[in-house]
Amino acid sequence: MDANLHTMSNLFAQLGLPSDADAIEEFIRRHRPLGNEIALYRAPFWTEAQRSFLKEEIIEDADWAAVIDELNGRLH
Repeated sequence: MDANLHTMSNLFAQLGLPSDADAIEEFIRRHRPLGNEIALYRAPFWTEAQRSFLKEEIIEDADWAAVIDELNGRLH
């Protein structure tokens, strides 16, 4: 898949969350700061499916890893 398609908006859509800019900012505002000891995929606000997707993509350094890292930084 083309890496250019992996935007924050696309990630939120992939996770089944509202993906417009305002909804993303509200999600981040509502859930931050995430403690440094908590891995992104272990945060309590994810569903099991969301958690599995995030974990797998990061561990495999897959196509979504860069935008997931961005989300991780914004939440921590």
